[in-house]
This record gives sequence, structure tokens and C-alpha cells, in this order.
Amino acid sequence: MSKLLKPAGYKPLLDLKQTEMAIKKIKDFFLSSLSTELRLRRVTAPLFVLRGLGINDDLNGVERPVSFPIKDMGESVAEVVHSLAKWKRLTLAEYKIQPGYGIVTDMNAIRADEEMDNLHSLYVDQWDWERVMKAEERNLVYLKKIVRRIYGAILRTEFYISESFPQLHPFLPEEVHFIHSEELLQLYPDKTPKEREDLISQKYGAVFIIGIGGKLSNGEVHDNRAPDYDDWSTPNEDGYKGLNGDLLVWYPLLNHSIELSSMGIRVDIETLNRQLVLQGKEERKNLYFHRRLLEGTLPLSIGGGIGQSRLCMVLLQKAHIGETQSSIWPTTMREECREAGITLI
Repeated sequence: MSKLLKPAGYKPLLDLKQTEMAIKKIKDFFLSSLSTELRLRRVTAPLFVLRGLGINDDLNGVERPVSFPIKDMGESVAEVVHSLAKWKRLTLAEYKIQPGYGIVTDMNAIRADEEMDNLHSLYVDQWDWERVMKAEERNLVYLKKIVRRIYGAILRTEFYISESFPQLHPFLPEEVHFIHSEELLQLYPDKTPKEREDLISQKYGAVFIIGIGGKLSNGEVHDNRAPDYDDWSTPNEDGYKGLNGDLLVWYPLLNHSIELSSMGIRVDIETLNRQLVLQGKEERKNLYFHRRLLEGTLPLSIGGGIGQSRLCMVLLQKAHIGETQSSIWPTTMREECREAGITLI
């Protein structure tokens, strides 16, 4: 979405005071539910990391990190994190987390290159989680099991918040549908990736699209992914490639799909080497994170991020993410929102 969507006759179901109370309830309940479901230990995360270590995430590979020099460290440059995918894996090793257990943290980030709209903000807040796994679990069965557990935590949170505020009515389906990005392309060959996401999400209500980052049969990718955290190139048991994906739900208020989570089984040594070659980024092998992985000192893992403000927006049935987080918005957007009955925090 590149333009502001303004639902006709929109009126928030909760006022500002109720909204702030509900946001806290959702965040507390969901974190507890997710941690219990996946056996995650809460850890403290950094807001920024040093440039040049390969720890910060590239996301789609084109976003510019917010950076600043550190006076007391010889003007070394720090970067505000985009997400914590690689930092979390280093932390799993440092804490010596065993298979079947993991960590979760509150991630706060600044993404200065975001195009602001109903779903995208300069400020990003999410639950970043990572879980140690065994080599024999690097398959679709395991990926789908974890996705279902996460979606189950979302459903429990939806029920909890609707019980707390009766004006909210649950609308998410009981099950999540799985489909590979190549299957989705074959299903809607004349549509763009975003249009395909909308169509499949509207059909099933909740969908997990597998294999995001690798080239499809049309020579294009469904969406870009960096080569050094998610595994998007390993052949899987369904005959396609990729052990990662995005969790989306259909949001009737905006008549659009909304991505709640991007996640996946992480690269192992073989996959990292292959994906660095595929994207022409072999020079990264000399960076700290990549050396650790190639030396075999980091555990195999699965992980991802779940948008906090986005989940709150969906469960509180808001029209704009600015109703569930405080950020900076263009003056014209604030005026448009005010006229449309959308109150930005």
C-alpha cells in the first residue's frame, strides 16, 4: 500500500484511554503466551550495534540504517538495528541455550526508508524470538509446527482481548493455510506479489507463504530477503525451495492482507555459502557473524519477528498503525487521518 486507506464511516471501537489499556493487555498476554508455547526466555536486546560486524540485518538489502559516530570509541560508527535476527543467534550461543528452547526480546528499531502508510512507520517494534533446533528438524514439518503454535498464541490473545472489551468481535479463522510462493504464482500468474497475497489471504483468512527470497519460475522473487539469516534456497519435501515465510491475515477493515510475522529456519553453513553466492555477496564471509557461523560455533535455529503495533492494530480493529504506536507522520497524513476519524497517538 502506498496511499492512505480511509475506511468509510470509520469510528474507533475504543477511545484513547481504552486503547492504551488494551495495548498493554495484548502485549503482556501475548508475550506470556508465546514464551510458554515456544519455551522462550526473555533477554535484553540492543538498540544499536557496531557497523562492520555483520550483525545488523539488511532486510531487503537496500534500506539504509540510521547511524552515528561514538565519540568515546574513536568515532567508531554505530547503527540502529533493523531487526535482531543475527544478534539473537549469537546470543543463543553465548547463553548456551539447548535445542527446544530459545529467547525472546522487545525489539525497537528505526527504518528511515519506510514509505509511511496505514501499516508502515519509521518506528518498528516487534517481539524478536529465536529457538535452538536440531539438524533433523530442518524441514517443513517443523516449520509448520512452529507457525501453528505462534498462530495459536495470536488466537488466544484475540479471544482474551475481546473478553476484556466486548465491543471487539473476534474475526480470525481457527486455522492457518500454508502455500509456497511458487504455488501462489501458478495460482495467480497475472498478478503482482502483493496482489497474490491479498487474494490468498482473503480466501483463507490466515496464510503462511513459504519460500520468500529465492527466484520463482518467472525469474522474479516474491519478495527480497538477505542471504544470511533465513534459509530460502534449500529444497524441501514439497518439491519447492525454502524453509522460511511470512504469516499474513486478511483484514476486512482495510480490505487488505497484513503481514504479522516474517520468520524461518535459519541458514546453516551450506546454505549460507550458497545464498551468498546467489546474491553476489561472498565478501561477507569475512564479517564477524559470518565467520562464527562458518566456523560452526553458532547453533542451528529458527526465529522471526512479530509486529507488536501491527498485532495490536489488528486485534483492536484500528485503521492505522499510528493508533497503536507513537511515531512521526507527515502533516498531510495527520490531517487526512483527522478528517477520516483516525486518531493518531
